Amino acid sequence: MASGGLQLLGFVLAFLGWIGIIISTAMPQWKMASYAGDNIVTAQALYEGLWMSCAMQSTGQIQCKVYDSLLKLEGSLQATRALMVAAILLGLVALFVAVTGMKCMKCMEDDQVKKMRMAVFGGVIFIISGLAALVATSWYGNRVARAFYDPFTPVNTRFEFGSALFIGWAASSLAILGGSFLCCSCPRRETSYPPTRGYPKNASSTGKDYV
Repeated sequence: MASGGLQLLGFVLAFLGWIGIIISTAMPQWKMASYAGDNIVTAQALYEGLWMSCAMQSTGQIQCKVYDSLLKLEGSLQATRALMVAAILLGLVALFVAVTGMKCMKCMEDDQVKKMRMAVFGGVIFIISGLAALVATSWYGNRVARAFYDPFTPVNTRFEFGSALFIGWAASSLAILGGSFLCCSCPRRETSYPPTRGYPKNASSTGKDYV
């Protein structure tokens, strides 16, 4: 029963991580304009994401513009997009695979070994999904940090980490942790020994002696 609780906990954590990866991918706040320096502009806040750039006025009005052409984007941004989309698709596959192997589901009850393998396989896919998202967010964050500390970057064009990056880091960690719990929920197979055969009882003596 303990393995069943660990399995359920792992599935919930991995599912929450997958939802967080979707939210992080859709958010435009992957990096926000930094106002450190002499020229401080408080009239608007600038954000850039994987799909669009947004400007929020001091009145609270937000204006967003989708990137015009895919070919005009930087190769690193396209790679980040691809990794996040791959993480979402892998998480979707892992979701169906892990549900099939859950002990609380009626599917594949006649073969418990295959059912446990499905849960472990789903956990492995969740781990790969979380790693893909972690690589994408860390790579993007590294680029933002390098541009921020680059002395040749103008002060008014420097960016800082956005909230989407922090959500992506937390979500990828949950997906990896949940997938690990799913992999660890498979109980160890105990060595089974063949049942010992009892020796046949001696036939009852008939009172006749043979020479």
